[in-house]
Amino acid sequence: MVYLKALLLAVVEGLTEFLPISSTGHLILVNKYVQLTPDALFNDAFIVIIQLPAIASVVVYFWKELWPFRKPRSERRAAFRLWTTIVVAFLPAAVLGFLFDDAIEAFLFNTLTVAIALMVGGIVLILLERRPRRPVVADVRQIGFGRALAIGFVQCLAMVPGTSRSAATIVGAMALGSSRAAAAEFSFFLAIPTMLGASTLKIAKGGLAFSPQQWALLAVGSVTSFLVAYGVVAFLMNYIRRHDFQPFGLYRIVLGLLVLLLTRG
Repeated sequence: MVYLKALLLAVVEGLTEFLPISSTGHLILVNKYVQLTPDALFNDAFIVIIQLPAIASVVVYFWKELWPFRKPRSERRAAFRLWTTIVVAFLPAAVLGFLFDDAIEAFLFNTLTVAIALMVGGIVLILLERRPRRPVVADVRQIGFGRALAIGFVQCLAMVPGTSRSAATIVGAMALGSSRAAAAEFSFFLAIPTMLGASTLKIAKGGLAFSPQQWALLAVGSVTSFLVAYGVVAFLMNYIRRHDFQPFGLYRIVLGLLVLLLTRG
């Protein structure tokens, strides 16, 4: 049974990490009814560690775009420049996350905060999509350093649980003139250093002293998280060619209400 629980949690993580719907909100709902093991510290570590294979799925999916070597010189320069803009966008979260991670966990990790963030984020997504827009950035490689830094500051809103890192970066990029496709792609790329940094920080605080069974649970969760996240990235890149993010906004509002009902009842 414990392996089925690990599988379920990994599926939820993989499904929700890159969609603009908040993995935190979903995991709160799942954790209300599914406790992985009696060891709360391991349960927390499990959720953090299975994010790493989700990051790997982005790298694998976008390998050709991200790997700068073995390209013609002009393409190699463009790939290096893309990575530079990603690093610039990552800096605000790196600094603020390091300084305020403990305070955020102590004061903001509660169901009321998550529910409000879900609903507010949903409303913002819907309003942004309904506003007439003429994107000035059609391709992710056209995002300059100033715009990247601004997106990075918007991403910091995702430190509030329930906001969703992908939602914050997508909304920020679109509000700053990026097309829907460029915003989603930049959100995926920015997830690589951001999630890697956040996971490393939490692992450093909690350690990796696990039993053989716990390592086996991590293996099941990691493989599942990678496969599901890869499918989600592929789905979303295909979805945004023909659709907008309004359904995700509506879903967030419904989920926020559900979080309030189930956790306050």
